[in-house]
Amino acid sequence: MKTKDIEFNADDLVGSAEAFADHLKGSRKLTLRTKTVQLPPRVKPLSPAQVRAIRKSLNVSQPVFAAMMNIPTVTAASWERGRRQPTGAALRLLDIARRHPEVLVA
Repeated sequence: MKTKDIEFNADDLVGSAEAFADHLKGSRKLTLRTKTVQLPPRVKPLSPAQVRAIRKSLNVSQPVFAAMMNIPTVTAASWERGRRQPTGAALRLLDIARRHPEVLVA
C-alpha cells in the first residue's frame, strides 16, 4: 500500500480557520473554491406514469398540479402523456414531491 507524505502548512491552516470564522460571522460565503460539499445524486428521469402517480398521490387535477408546480397546464399534461420530459429544477422538485408530497401543498 502506498503512503503519501502530507506536509503541514501553518499558513493554510490559519487561513482556513479565518475563512470559516468569517463565514460564521456572515462576512464571507463558502464557495466551491473554499469548501468541498457533498452534492445530492442526480435525479433519474421520471416516466409519464411516475409523474401521474405523483399528481394522484396529491389527489389533484392536472390544472391544480400545474399551479402547484408553477408550470403551464399543457406542460404537466405533456409530462403525463410522454410528449415531454421534466428536466432541471422541475425534475428535482418532482423527485422531492414523490418522496414528500406535502412539500407541494406547503
